[in-house]
Amino acid sequence: MRKLSYLFLMFIIFSLTGCKMTEDEPAPFTTPKPVAFKKGIVNGTVYAKNGVKTIGGAIIFTFDDNHKIHMTTSGADGKFHLEAPAGNRIIHIQTGDGSNFRTEIPLVVVNNETHTLPASVSKLNQIANMAYVKGSYDEIEDIVIGLGYTVSQISYDDLKNMSTIAAYDVIFLNCGSRSQGNSGTATPNNDTMIYDNLATFVTNGGSLYASDWDVAYLLGGNSNTNACNTAGGFIPDALLCSTNTGPSTTFTNCTVANAGLAGALGFTSLDIQYDLGSWQRIINYDATFWDVLVSHSSEPLMIRTNKFQQPTAPQMAVGNSANSGFVTICHIDNGTSATITISQSDLQAHLGHGDTVGACATSTNSGNIYYTTFHNHASGNIGNTGPILQYVILNL
Repeated sequence: MRKLSYLFLMFIIFSLTGCKMTEDEPAPFTTPKPVAFKKGIVNGTVYAKNGVKTIGGAIIFTFDDNHKIHMTTSGADGKFHLEAPAGNRIIHIQTGDGSNFRTEIPLVVVNNETHTLPASVSKLNQIANMAYVKGSYDEIEDIVIGLGYTVSQISYDDLKNMSTIAAYDVIFLNCGSRSQGNSGTATPNNDTMIYDNLATFVTNGGSLYASDWDVAYLLGGNSNTNACNTAGGFIPDALLCSTNTGPSTTFTNCTVANAGLAGALGFTSLDIQYDLGSWQRIINYDATFWDVLVSHSSEPLMIRTNKFQQPTAPQMAVGNSANSGFVTICHIDNGTSATITISQSDLQAHLGHGDTVGACATSTNSGNIYYTTFHNHASGNIGNTGPILQYVILNL
C-alpha cells in the first residue's frame, strides 16, 4: 500500500511538472508569408500635343492607397514601362515640375495584366498660359506651335504692365526683342519697371526663357549686354556676367552636361553653330546659383536656375487659374525625392508622411529662368539645338 501511494505521488508531481513546461515553452516560430504586391504593368509612349513628337524625360507615376509613389521616366523615344498597384488609379504624366504641362489618365489596373495606353490619351497637355516677345533672330514661338501648343504674342511695352504679364506662367524673350525696331526705344535700359516686373514675376512662380542678346533683361544694357557689371537688369552682377564678344563659329563636340537633359534627348554631345558674331558669351557665373546644362570645354552655353528670389517683390498670383486646385510638392519616398504637382485635395495626406510644399531643389517657390547663348535662327538652321529648345519649352 505504501508503495502504491509513493508511485501515485510521483505520478502527480510528474504531471504538474509536465504542465508547467508546456505552458512556459514558446510556440514554434513560423515565418509569415509576405503579402504579395498586386500590380499590373502600364506601357505607353508620351507624345506632344501634335501626336507626332515623342517626349523624353517625362515623369510617369501613380500612387497606391497609402500615397506611396510608383514612378518611372520616359526614354528619349518617349516610351515608358510603369509597375502600378492594382485598383482604380490615376496615371500622371508630367514634365518639369508638373505645373505647366501634365496629363491625368484614369485607369483600372488589373493584377498581373499589361495595359498599353493608346497614343490618343498619352499626349502631354498644356496647362500653362505662355507668351513671347517678338525678336529679330529668335522665333521660338514656331517651335511651341510645331509641338501643338499655344503661345500668345505680347509686346515689349506689355512687359511694363505687371497685371498683363501676371496672366502668364511662362514668357519667352526672343533674341533681338530689345532692338529699337522691336522695343520702340533706343534706350530700353531706362525702362527699369520691366526689370522690377520680371523680378516679381519669377519670385511668384513665373518662368522665363531668354536667348543670346536678351540676357540684357537679366543683366542690363540696351539691345544687348557689352560689359560685366552693367547697370540694370534684375540678376545681381555677382551671379552672372555676359558680354557680346562671341565670334561667328561652330563649336564641335559640345557637352550635354546635365544627366536629366541627356536622358531626355538621347545624346550627350552636339555641334552648335553660331552663324552671327557678337553673341553673348558667359564670362563668369555663380555655380551655386546656376546649373550648367550645355557647355563647350569649360564654357557654359546653356544655364538654368530656380533660386532667384527678390525679397522686396510683392506677393501675387501669376499664371493660369487652372492651377489653383493644384500644388507643387517635393514627394519623399524611402530617401528618394521627386518634384511633382498634385491635387490640392491630396496635400494633407502627403504632408502627413513627410512631403513638403515646393520643388525639391530649392527652398523658394520661384519659377525657372533658362538662358541659352544660342537661339533658333530665323533660317531654321538649328540642328540638334532644336530638341534642346523643345526640352526648355516643356520643362520651364
